[in-house]
Formats: sequence, structure tokens, C-alpha cells
Amino acid sequence: MITPFFRFALAFISLTLIFHSCRNPQENHREPDRQQLREGLLGANVMLIDAEDQEIKDFIARHGWEMEETGSGLRYMIYEKGDGPRAETGNIAVFHYSIRLITGDLVYSSHDQEMAEFRIGRGGVESGLEEGILLLRTGDKARFIMPSHLAHGVPGDGTRIPKRATIIYDIELVELR
Repeated sequence: MITPFFRFALAFISLTLIFHSCRNPQENHREPDRQQLREGLLGANVMLIDAEDQEIKDFIARHGWEMEETGSGLRYMIYEKGDGPRAETGNIAVFHYSIRLITGDLVYSSHDQEMAEFRIGRGGVESGLEEGILLLRTGDKARFIMPSHLAHGVPGDGTRIPKRATIIYDIELVELR
């Protein structure tokens, strides 16, 4: 399913290519100016990020969720409070999770397998997950919405999460070691 976000990105890239191909033919024989290319790519990325951000805002509004936003763009809500210790860098976080695309499609779930775990601060997981875990206490149940730059980025995960996908984590922090 092609989302409006991807249609917009495709249209922008197509228009950019058409615009640049319609220039003076003598200019086309020159080597491209790296600064112009860099600025064009930055502009395109800003537009993609803005479009994804609007898609997330619309999604949250449609569901009536009250979510907080961090400086990185992670949206989160703790919908069941635990009473255990707060997660800290260096802890091993043990948790149940489900991951959905913004379309609602379930892509992964720990309920089909063992709980997941990772050492906070060592990487190896989505940066949005690491940031979100640090907001939780043991026993908390939370929802994180991660824009693609905090999830799997441009390439996706190579199996179930597509390129530039916004993902939604539902998580229960079960234990900190």
C-alpha cells in the first residue's frame, strides 16, 4: 500500500528531476555543483520529514491519543504505570512488545516468542526504542511512535519493515537487570 507520504515523496523527486532536465543543454554538460546537489537533497529530506511528521500527527489525532513528544520526534504515552525502578543506561531491559506499521499491520510481537532484552546504551536496537525505554519504570506499559529516522531509516529492516516506515511499539517493561 502506497501511503500519501510516499506519493508526495515520489512526486517531489519526479518534479525535481524534470526541472533539472529542462535546463539549458549547455549547463547539462557541466559537472554538477556539489553544493547545489547537497542543498537539493537536504531540501528533499526536510520535505520528507515534514510530511512524515504530519502523517504521525494526523494518525494520533484520528485515534484520540494524548502523547508527549521528545526533542528527537519520538511520541510516547505511558498508559499503565508501574512502580519499579526507572530504566538507566547500563541496565538490561527485559520487555514484551508488539510492533505495528502506521497502517496498523502487525510486523513483530514478543508474544509469539520469548521476551526481548538489550543493554541500554550499547545500541543494536532502534534509537527510538532506546530513548523510549529510558522514560520508563519497571511495570510500565507504553506506546511509542517512531518516525523512520528513529526506527529503521531509509532501508527498513530488510524483511518486514519497509523503507522509511513509521513504526508503533507497544511495550511492557517487565524487568531491569
